Amino acid sequence: MKKNILQICHGYSAPFGDVARQWARLFDGSDYELTTIFLTGNKDEVLAREVGGKVLFFEYTSRDLSGLKRGLVKRIKALHLQEHYEFCVAHRYKSIYSALSVKGLKVVGVNHAYGVYDKWLRRVLVMSQKSRLILVGVSSAIRDDIRKALPSFPAEQVQTVYNRINVKAIQETQVDRSSAREFLGVSNNGYVFGAVGRLHPDKDYKTLLSGFARVSEDMPDACLVIIGQGGLELRLKSQAEALGISGKVHFLGFVKDAYCYFKAFDSFVLSSDYEPFGMVLLEAMVAGLPIAYSNCGGSPEVVGSLGIPFSVNNPEELSRALLRLYTGQHSISCDQLIQRVSRYFSDEVVREEFWNLPALKKLLAGT
Repeated sequence: MKKNILQICHGYSAPFGDVARQWARLFDGSDYELTTIFLTGNKDEVLAREVGGKVLFFEYTSRDLSGLKRGLVKRIKALHLQEHYEFCVAHRYKSIYSALSVKGLKVVGVNHAYGVYDKWLRRVLVMSQKSRLILVGVSSAIRDDIRKALPSFPAEQVQTVYNRINVKAIQETQVDRSSAREFLGVSNNGYVFGAVGRLHPDKDYKTLLSGFARVSEDMPDACLVIIGQGGLELRLKSQAEALGISGKVHFLGFVKDAYCYFKAFDSFVLSSDYEPFGMVLLEAMVAGLPIAYSNCGGSPEVVGSLGIPFSVNNPEELSRALLRLYTGQHSISCDQLIQRVSRYFSDEVVREEFWNLPALKKLLAGT
C-alpha cells in the first residue's frame, strides 16, 4: 500500500512551476503518492500534467495569504486527516508556516532565498517545531545562510538539496544556432553574449552594460542580447545609450521558454549580485555555452571551475571576462559542461541524495 506525501507551493510563477516538477520527480518509482497544492494561481491543466500525481489549485491571491491564514490551514488540516501524509515538502516560508500549523505533520521546508529567518517570529516558530522539521536550501550558500540565522537549530537538520534539470528534455527542446538566431531576430553573423533574467536590481544589468561598454571597441562584431522584462527597462536602455552601445545591446523582453534558444548565444553571462542558485546557468551549460558569472550565492556551486568568475558589482573584472570569452581564451567543451550538470544537478542524482539524507531518515523514523 502506497503512502501519501504532500507538496505545498506558494504559486507557480517562474521558476516555481518547474520547482514543483523537480520535487515531484523525487517520488517517481517510490512507494509514495504525491499530492501537490498551489496556493495561488488559477487552475492550469498543462502544469498539473507536468507535475504529475494529484494537483490541487487553491486559487488564493497573495493578499488572501497575508496574516494568520486560518482558512488555508483549516483546508490543509482536513486533507491531512483524510490522507495521513507521511510528510510535507513546503516551498517558501508561507507554505512552511502553513504546514507547521497542522498538528503532527512532518515538514521538509525548502528555502529558495536569503534572509528567510531574519525575522524573530519566524525563528521562534521553527525552533519550537524542530522535532518535526528539517530545512533545506537550494544551494549550500542558502543552507549556510539558514544556519547563520538559526545557530541553535540542529545543523544536521539544515541541508542542501540542489535545484535540478532534466538534461535530456532540455537538450531535445533547444534548437540549433541558426534557427535560434532567426527566432530571436539576431544576425547570423557576429559574436553574441547572452543574458537571461528579469530586469530587476538583483540581476545587476547596470554592471553588465558598464563592463560591456569598456571593451566594446575591442569586440567590433559582438553584441549583447538580454532576454527578460521588468521595471528597469527604460533606465537600462538609457544607460546603454549614454554609454554609446545602444546599437550593440538588444533588449528582447520576455521570451517564453527562453532556454530553447540559448544556442543563439556564443557565451552566457550572469551578472547578478543576489543569486540563490541560478537555474539559467544549468540551461546554458546544457546548451554548451562558455560562461562568465558573478562570484556570489549559488553560482560558483553550479558552474564550478568550468566558468569565469568575476567580483560582484565590478565592471572592470566583468569586461576582462567578456574579452576572454570573445577571444576564445576560455575553452570548455560541451561534454564537460553536460557532465557536470548530469553529475550534480540531474533528477536522478538529487533523488538519491535526498532519500539518503540522515536528517530525512531520522524525521521519517520519528526519532
